[in-house]
Amino acid sequence: MTSSEKQHNDSDSTHSPIDDKEKVVGVEQGGFETLGHGELPPDPDAHLSEEERAHIDRRLLWKLDLRLIPWLCLLYLISFLDRTNIGNAKLDGLQKSLHITGGQYNACLSIFFVSYALFEPLTNVLLKRLRPSVFIPVIMVLWGICMTTMGLTHNFQGMMAARFFLGLAEAGLFPGINYYLSCWYKRNEFGIRAAVFFSAAAVSGSFGGLLAAAIGQMDGIGGKRGWAWIFILEGLATVLVGLASFWMVYDFPDEAHFLSPLDRQRVIRRLKADQQSSAEHESFKMDYFWASVKDWKTWLYALIYMGCDCPLYAFSLFLPSIINALGYTSTKAQLLSVPPYAAAAILTITIGYIADRTRQRGLCNIGVSILGLIGFSMLVAGTSPGVQYAGTFLGALGIYPCIANTIVWVSNNTEGVYKRGITMGFVIGWGNLNGVVSSNIYQANTAPKYQTGHGIVLAFLAIFLCGGSSLMYALLRGENSKRKSGGRDYLAEGKSEKEIEALGDMRPDFMYTL
Repeated sequence: MTSSEKQHNDSDSTHSPIDDKEKVVGVEQGGFETLGHGELPPDPDAHLSEEERAHIDRRLLWKLDLRLIPWLCLLYLISFLDRTNIGNAKLDGLQKSLHITGGQYNACLSIFFVSYALFEPLTNVLLKRLRPSVFIPVIMVLWGICMTTMGLTHNFQGMMAARFFLGLAEAGLFPGINYYLSCWYKRNEFGIRAAVFFSAAAVSGSFGGLLAAAIGQMDGIGGKRGWAWIFILEGLATVLVGLASFWMVYDFPDEAHFLSPLDRQRVIRRLKADQQSSAEHESFKMDYFWASVKDWKTWLYALIYMGCDCPLYAFSLFLPSIINALGYTSTKAQLLSVPPYAAAAILTITIGYIADRTRQRGLCNIGVSILGLIGFSMLVAGTSPGVQYAGTFLGALGIYPCIANTIVWVSNNTEGVYKRGITMGFVIGWGNLNGVVSSNIYQANTAPKYQTGHGIVLAFLAIFLCGGSSLMYALLRGENSKRKSGGRDYLAEGKSEKEIEALGDMRPDFMYTL
């Protein structure tokens, strides 16, 4: 068999899932792991016309979207709100009440990212072992409790402890849900859904400013300051949503009870037709861990993600302070932080759609990062509040879409249930560890210009996001050319179909998404 005859139907191909050459086998529920390379479960719609099959497929996707996406968006909105609302609380007098210095405030920001990043690579393994319907609700209840205690602290030590455990509890949500969604959708369907999911972070920025302005008016009620009520009320809301999630979060496709047996079969068949190992079960082995660690893509993707994640947290944690430094009052600064986030949410979804259709995730990253470079250059060089405020818009537009797009790019190009989960954990964990950097680059003594902070963000965008994406694009393009010409065929020689499938994204017929 030549290399061209066995090209993999990845996100860059037009291979139909109804191909005559498919091998169709019967499987029991939960037994999809027995399928070999290229084997599909039986097609329950084989007797239908193309139009009828397409209609059933659209209806199935719509059912998945309605059941999965809205609730997961709500969970991430709450997650991002809970980790960044300390920026809003600062404007409402947190530092003065706790008698903490600017350096101590930055330490409270930093400690969150230490526990968050260190625990993150382990969370997808726990998600797979404990089931999403248990793991996600449990961590939500735990971080809701941590958030509530932040409003009950009276000193620097108490806030540091609460922030540390908040990071520990929140660590599993973002990588877990991205991994979870990648196990439901085909590669060319995942991007727009991940973008909609991540746009909740931008919405939380808009919503957070409005909410903080409203809750801040409770100052003095129950003997608590307005900033304390921000933490207490948002923490209690998180606990309630976490409890509801025991019924609202579902397990993986072959165990999802909201689907009929036929629909479960259709979902698995779609994933197997897309040649995703996510469609099956694997038993955890250290081989998967080492496969991720030894893969050069893991580390280059980590650098790319660092290039957008550090600016993300710098922007979201300090935007209220940046606007406040332009001469606006605390409440007005909270409200003026809303429009840039709203614009970022719209562009995030738009880029998700474009990247899915063009399958050019690297070029999307490069193009969007240029907007961020222009925006932060305006913040550095601008002399009027109007120019600098416009710079916050372009800054948000240049950061938020790249987060979702990069995560989907990692998922598209990493095969194997556990390898994908571990790789996403490493990439996201390393990116979030750089939150320690973003927590310390906007020092109070550099206000109102904050040129040091803006300059560091510019460097991250230029070197790691734009430069790293350009390098990854070039390397993946070269690797695809080698595979198309048969230069990697030797990797499959002498191996059984099961052994070839176990190669994951190292299979000679696996084409990388550029």
